[in-house]
Amino acid sequence: MDKLVLIDGNSIINRAFYAIPPLTSSNGLHTNAVLGFTTMLLRVLEEEKPSHVLVAFDAGKITFRHEGYAEYKGGRQKTPSELSEQFPLLKELLQAFSISQFELAGYEADDIIGTMARLADEQGKSAIVISGDKDMLQLTSEQVSVWITRKGVSEVERYTPGEIGEKYGLTPAQIIDLKGLMGDASDNIPGVPGVGEKTALKLLHEYGTVENVLEHIGDIKGKLQENIQAHMDDARMSKKLATIFREVPLEHSLNDVAWNGYDSSTLAAAMRKLEFKSLAERLNLDGVDEAAEAESAETASHYDVIRVEKDGWDRLNGALAQAEAVLVEASGENPHHGEGIGLAIVAGTDCYVIPYRLLSSQEAAPLRAWLENGEAPKISYDLHRVELVLARAGYSLNGPSFDVQLAAYLLDPTEADPSLHGLLQRYHLAPILSDEAVYGRGAKFNVPEDEVLAKHLAAKADAIRRLKPYLAEQLENLGMHRLYYELEQPLSGVLAGMEKQGISVNADTLKELGTEFQRRIEEITKAVYDSAGFEFNIGSPKQLGEVLFDRLDLPVIKKTKTGYSTDAEVLEKLEPYHEIVRLILHYRQLTKLQSTYIEGLLKEIRSENGKIHTYYRQTIAATGRLSSQFPNLQNIPIRMEEGRQIRKAFVPSEPGWSILAADYSQIELRVLAHISGDEGLKEAFLNNMDIHTKTAMDVFGVQADQVDSNMRRQAKAVNFGIVYGISDYGLSQNLNITRKEAAEFIEQYFHAFPGVRRYMVTIVEQAKKDGYVTTLLERRRYLPEITHSNFNLRSFAERTAMNTPIQGTAADIIKLAMMRMNEALLERGLRSRMLLQVHDELVFEVPNEELELMKSLVPEVMKTALELDVPLLAEVSIGSNWYEAK
Repeated sequence: MDKLVLIDGNSIINRAFYAIPPLTSSNGLHTNAVLGFTTMLLRVLEEEKPSHVLVAFDAGKITFRHEGYAEYKGGRQKTPSELSEQFPLLKELLQAFSISQFELAGYEADDIIGTMARLADEQGKSAIVISGDKDMLQLTSEQVSVWITRKGVSEVERYTPGEIGEKYGLTPAQIIDLKGLMGDASDNIPGVPGVGEKTALKLLHEYGTVENVLEHIGDIKGKLQENIQAHMDDARMSKKLATIFREVPLEHSLNDVAWNGYDSSTLAAAMRKLEFKSLAERLNLDGVDEAAEAESAETASHYDVIRVEKDGWDRLNGALAQAEAVLVEASGENPHHGEGIGLAIVAGTDCYVIPYRLLSSQEAAPLRAWLENGEAPKISYDLHRVELVLARAGYSLNGPSFDVQLAAYLLDPTEADPSLHGLLQRYHLAPILSDEAVYGRGAKFNVPEDEVLAKHLAAKADAIRRLKPYLAEQLENLGMHRLYYELEQPLSGVLAGMEKQGISVNADTLKELGTEFQRRIEEITKAVYDSAGFEFNIGSPKQLGEVLFDRLDLPVIKKTKTGYSTDAEVLEKLEPYHEIVRLILHYRQLTKLQSTYIEGLLKEIRSENGKIHTYYRQTIAATGRLSSQFPNLQNIPIRMEEGRQIRKAFVPSEPGWSILAADYSQIELRVLAHISGDEGLKEAFLNNMDIHTKTAMDVFGVQADQVDSNMRRQAKAVNFGIVYGISDYGLSQNLNITRKEAAEFIEQYFHAFPGVRRYMVTIVEQAKKDGYVTTLLERRRYLPEITHSNFNLRSFAERTAMNTPIQGTAADIIKLAMMRMNEALLERGLRSRMLLQVHDELVFEVPNEELELMKSLVPEVMKTALELDVPLLAEVSIGSNWYEAK
């Protein structure tokens, strides 16, 4: 039997947006709502196996209902841009699913669904309506069931006429009478004041319809009678507004929404674009066309694979001088821990594959000499990782000359699949098998038999050789060769050196802090229990919600798929209402510090040297910022004292040494002043004024001595918000003000700093002309959506155009500083070592006899990394540990 699924697109994506934590793709697009919608959709497709599917959308804000009631849906806030930019993404994904989608000007999605449900009913087809809006219950019939989403979109309540009767004591048709009496605040349907669901149900159980209630107004007593009497017209109108129109003049029939499944390759490409890897795996899309790739890879092989084990060494040694590419393979993401697998070296028509375990053999001496020879060029994929993997075998790597991963990242930092497999696809070169197809994934990682492994390593090494000329030519043509050869490529060696050095961490200090945190956690737990009057599980959002909102009767800020929201944003708003909220916030902070940083860092300390070795990534952030992993040392919280104390455990590795930290002061705002040329911003930095006080003065129109702490806090939020392209929605959340106030604040800022507005207008125009923006060092970011017909996609690209040159230039400056500092240390023969880069901060360990020199050398190098119209400023501090050097 045919089965029709009708989905209320606007309702479901809205619920998914607020239920799923924020999520962005590598190119900065918000995708959480699309992910939640798609997860729900897949569950329905898998469980119900429908023959027909339709997703209906609202076509605009104005519908026929506004003709009779202009205030319809008038109370709704403007859709956050973080959500609205996801609608076109969802619609593209639905196309990839081959699922029909309708919208029609003047009508709502409810009306389209109601009309299609009527057609299904008339033709004897079963239908399922899925929405978050209980208005849809009026559509239920013997053929049509309605599913109302709960807990965001993870669960549904399924309604038939029988279930409606059981729960409400009503027929489906009476749902509109229920809405007529009680109204609907979300749609600004007034109903009758003072009549809630309980009262409305009581009236309908007695009188049946709104009209009958009004006819029997004399039988109703007291205040209720007065309210109904005064709002009879509202009740009639509300019923009319709540009635789904089921005669929409659609140009489509049920046959037009028939669904016969999706094309795997099309959906796989769409999933890759959104970076929904887990969903692609669930649908077995990650292996699409792997068989064809394998065949093509074999066909494309123009080399002989030579496995070097007991023999083959002499032949390899004779070929090293002609080596064109080298691949070093290891398992796992962390090169400090993964198991080495093997090397592959392409030379002429041969590819030599050497098992990693043989690097320690006597026969490997010529290979070691070649790898460590600075005059012999090394072309590879991820030379930074290669250096770290070889170091674990006791090898040094010298003479790196070209890294295809790093070059590809610079050419397009938003590339969704930067693997060799993905890069070959991008440049339309003969493909190879993906690593996942050969090794499996994650915990299922498995090294294949020798012959299969050797072919795969050889194919990857050959891919490096084939990609290199394309990438090198593009870097030259696009004017990015200096950025690559003079900054990014040599920086990878500097980073590897820092990582191999590592930073000493005093485990005892961490344990003592952990003990103190645990004592504080126990104290706060007792205080929470005392404040609540009983014990409960503080870590349970459900129990905490019951305590705050049911027991203590605090105002409900928002709800989630599981009930009351108790996230940090909600608790911060509730803090003034009750002392327990401040205690709970502190409890959460301490428990996170304990689990993530105390316990997490203790696990990362190497037993052989007492150090932590993080892993810096150059190819993750689209802005050019470095990322730290395994562990992430850039995220240690320092806004609260307990978080800062964790830095006490980071100490020099040698006695008589100190930790020196140097931090750029407001580097992004200084870059903004230079790029925008705004005279007000430049004046502040040239005269060494506090920029946030200066902003508050200009925005609020007051003198410096009149700027209070709240004015400065708001000015600071706007200053940094402007840099990150913040919307009025984002600023309103940061400052806990209305969106209107936030928009006015941003407008006042632009009035005070017209050069910034001028820059933002100009950079967007330039981006539309060029299709990309650049930093001062020619780092490039493409913005294909900058001329998109969809307003939301275009707006996101415009915000990215505004902030990328600022953030990217700041990233370039700190990288330049690292390069120059490394050169300065080597040139002067200093023993001081650069250990960490944390956002705009560099951390060193310094012998006492070099302290005075380093105190002047480090800030001087950082200040002169790049010449701007305003001075760069680096502040230096010194201590016996990282905490003291603050």
